[in-house]
Amino acid sequence: MAVMAVRAPIGAGAGFSSRAVAEAYVGGVCFKQGPPTLIGAELEWLTAQGGSSAPGARPELSVLADALGPYAPRSVAPDSPALPLPGGSRVTVEPGGQIELSSAPFGAASELCEHLRDDARHLEKLLHTHSIRTVSAAADAARRPSRVLQLPRYQAMERCFDGIGPFGRLMMCNTAATQVSVDAGADRAEVAARWTALYAIGPALLAAFACSPDLHGAPTGAWASQRMRAWLRLDHARTRPSVQHWSDPVTEYSRWALDVPLLCVRRTDGEGDWAAPPGATFADWLCGALDEEVGRRPEEADLDYHLSTMFPPVRASGHLEVRYLDAQPGESWSVPIHALDALMSTPAVVAEATRVTAPVAGQWLEAARGGLADPQIRSAAVDLLTLAAAHAATPEAADELHAAADRCRKGCMPTGEAAACGD
Repeated sequence: MAVMAVRAPIGAGAGFSSRAVAEAYVGGVCFKQGPPTLIGAELEWLTAQGGSSAPGARPELSVLADALGPYAPRSVAPDSPALPLPGGSRVTVEPGGQIELSSAPFGAASELCEHLRDDARHLEKLLHTHSIRTVSAAADAARRPSRVLQLPRYQAMERCFDGIGPFGRLMMCNTAATQVSVDAGADRAEVAARWTALYAIGPALLAAFACSPDLHGAPTGAWASQRMRAWLRLDHARTRPSVQHWSDPVTEYSRWALDVPLLCVRRTDGEGDWAAPPGATFADWLCGALDEEVGRRPEEADLDYHLSTMFPPVRASGHLEVRYLDAQPGESWSVPIHALDALMSTPAVVAEATRVTAPVAGQWLEAARGGLADPQIRSAAVDLLTLAAAHAATPEAADELHAAADRCRKGCMPTGEAAACGD
């Protein structure tokens, strides 16, 4: 749930003369075109303070800030220099106290994993100095959702999602993900092919790496990925764009973003309630329908912020951000990184990955609920990981991917425990 960087100071920047200008702006900032060479990732962990016994209390923000020192994000230490860790990763803290590493982009997945691994160990040592431990779990099975960040953004978000059901607070406070980012593509045709592929392969990869069957406070139901269940259920307008009908993702994403209801409206003075008028979209604000409620027209910085409140399975953030993977146990987060690196490696592999998973494309709920128990989804996951192994950048990555394909063939969650296997 990382927030994209604001590109202009609050209250600064030009407005938009028309919807067409705003759509062109979205297309330009969300889809940076160029040869696809870079890969990045974000790793999230639940956190607990105190002894090693579960569940443990959520750490206090002041303690987190002291432990992180100069690496603390400004959300917990406003005067922090917010330095990157030695490997280039930046630290952020999520509403429920989850901690996240956002890597620098690298030209090779092996280099990315090496730096992330070093930064994760550095982070663990920093937190250990104040008796804070990270928990490799995609969903909190023991603690009630409780928000520790009190920023206006999250207050407005919680209020908005509370009107829909319990999944908003659960997503914000009790889930963690592995996110992988890849370049959008060299031109609009390649962008469309890569975007289509990332959505087509999504359900199969979701099932392959689903490992969150338990989420405290979730409504009754057996799900392989309670984390993804929470995302899919919390706000359909924000989390489920109708990408099946998008022939030109740049144009369609730009239209969709303007028609998604506002989650919050930043106050330019930094004070006051950030709640948005109910049901109002950015397009409404743009055309003047909110002049009385908001008191001003939106500027570029407002649209940048609105774009950070889009939570589709794949988000356009200049690059393409894959958001449908559960946080993985231990250091096995490298496996989905290598999978996506291989599957996006060439146009031919992108096309083959799309073809292999076409029968299960769009089956998000089925993949989140049944995971590898669904024979068709399981078969697609095995074929996809086998394809990834054949195009892995290194022998070590190929070995990881072959092992993941074998695990999926047996119907096992990525835990290494026999009890996680299906029949």
